[in-house]
Amino acid sequence: MKKKSRNWLATIVKAGLALGLAGALALAVAVVVAMQSLPGFDTLKKSPNGQPVEIRGDDGTVLASFGPSYGEWLRFSEIPATMKNAMITVEDRRFWYHPGIDPIGIVRAFVVNTLSGNKSQGASTITQQLARNLFLTSSKDYTRKLREVVLALAMERTYSKEAILELYLNRVYFGGGAYGIDAASRKFYGHSARRLSLEEAAIIAGLVKAPSRFSPSADAEAARRRAATVIAVMVDAGSITAAEAAAADPRLVRFAGQGRAAGVRYFTDWVLAELETIVDEADEPLKVETTLNAQGQRWAETAIRAEAPTGAQGALVAIARDGGVKAMVGGTDYVRSNYNRAIVARRQPGSAFKFFVYAAAIESGVTPDDGMEDKPVTIGKWSPRNDNGRFVGPVTVREAFARSINTVAVQLAEQVGFDTVAEMARRFGITTPISRQPAMALGASEVTLFEMTNAYATVANGGLERPPYAITRVTTGTGRVLYERGEGDTRQVVAPVVAARMTQLMQAAVEEGTARAAQIGRPLAGKTGTTSSNKDGWFIGFSSGLTTGVWMGRDDARAVRGLAGGRAPARAFAQYMARAVGGTPPEALGTETGEDAGLLGEPDAESWGITMDEPQPAEEPPPMQDAPRLDDNWLDKTLSEPAPGDPR
Repeated sequence: MKKKSRNWLATIVKAGLALGLAGALALAVAVVVAMQSLPGFDTLKKSPNGQPVEIRGDDGTVLASFGPSYGEWLRFSEIPATMKNAMITVEDRRFWYHPGIDPIGIVRAFVVNTLSGNKSQGASTITQQLARNLFLTSSKDYTRKLREVVLALAMERTYSKEAILELYLNRVYFGGGAYGIDAASRKFYGHSARRLSLEEAAIIAGLVKAPSRFSPSADAEAARRRAATVIAVMVDAGSITAAEAAAADPRLVRFAGQGRAAGVRYFTDWVLAELETIVDEADEPLKVETTLNAQGQRWAETAIRAEAPTGAQGALVAIARDGGVKAMVGGTDYVRSNYNRAIVARRQPGSAFKFFVYAAAIESGVTPDDGMEDKPVTIGKWSPRNDNGRFVGPVTVREAFARSINTVAVQLAEQVGFDTVAEMARRFGITTPISRQPAMALGASEVTLFEMTNAYATVANGGLERPPYAITRVTTGTGRVLYERGEGDTRQVVAPVVAARMTQLMQAAVEEGTARAAQIGRPLAGKTGTTSSNKDGWFIGFSSGLTTGVWMGRDDARAVRGLAGGRAPARAFAQYMARAVGGTPPEALGTETGEDAGLLGEPDAESWGITMDEPQPAEEPPPMQDAPRLDDNWLDKTLSEPAPGDPR
């Protein structure tokens, strides 16, 4: 019986040895194959993980950086000894002695994890981590782990220990998009990694295990506490003396300001989306030059934060005469909400939509001095009314626009045709659904601030549309030009005389009408807009070659007490514009019509080379929060509620 047991034991041992030998042979073959496929050291130095994108303003100011950032490549001899020692101590104490994997560390981790019942300890060496970062994914399966081991063994036989450590310290991720110790040093301390002190090196070394948790930009005190632990471990490992540790105090480390340029992210997010349609370079670092003015952007953000009512949001877009976007604010706080209300949000414009009503009327032959009458109007069963509930009788077209009289706007829209007004909005670039029902004259259809501002900018340019843009040039990290903007397309939307007369109306609104709060001490034209129950407030205007639109309201479309286009939005507009154009000579507005005779007549889309939507008399408006749906009882319901319009 004992003899049989010994035979079975011998068989098992032999089988184990055979399997072990076969496994070792297979591993050796795999390592040799991997060695043959490894790239050269110089090639690895040029292989970044991801694509850095840097977005700059019109003066070269860096607005934001995305993706990984890489500092200067430091050769092994240039890396401070404290940095090398700190990293080896916390990540791989036996780095100089093991063949790529650490058998002692593997056994220790196995025992600790078995006793604790979880995977609290790992056993990856620096070489394994480098192999994973350079060649593999971060998946947790055994196949990936086996490939990692093979690659680590192959790398140790291909590159020197110094080369492996140099690669690791220049490529490992330290959080905040920083790859390599130089990028981390510049990000957190503002200087090159060549000058790292012991305390600073300890902080960086402590980031590898948890870049987000111990990042100085996220929790400076946690980073300092982690550094103290690293220094204590270095003493225990003999990397530094107790005296050196005592002289090092992480509490004295001062971090570079990380800045909170969150407000500009509304703009840079939009730019990144546009970038995908312009270039197809997916690997090289990109530098994107834009039209945004960094100082002006700060003024815009300040104006919106200062004037937006409590609990309300605000948005702003500023467009130069060439179409370049100079400022963009998509909300009061990007960190709390990255929803871009300047580009994406669809809101009712109230009386700001009268811009299209009057443009259609002027194109049909109406002039600013023509007489109208502010009187009760009934269309079917609907009777629009003015905010003050009164009628002033005879007025000129100019006075009606300046005072934002609802009844006159509805009369003009009915006179030229509601389809014609909708088509005019389309010509000016409004792409959202437009109602063809009577209430559309008072802004019942939803629009975006960006498109509305562009429409007003077209009038500021004499009726010539220059499509808005942000990106002027894109180059790679090596200076190769991938994109450079040319002159850009233009489109004559309305005749110059129509634009001039519209400018006259909007100038009157600022000087003697609802938009007086927007005045900035120089020629200015604009229009207010306020929806029913004060849910939305708008002001859009232009001066000195810059057109700016402002919207304010709540995301849930609830009423905002006291909100009106001629109040907070107009004040925010004035606060921004006074600074944005303050350093330029005042310019006269384009109100001169010249010889008008024969220019108006019966213009149509074809005469200006404009493509419009076909009339859609049966088009139903989309569901709106600020106006009732046009169901069978819509006209009766509307009688009991104020029509959208600016009350001031």
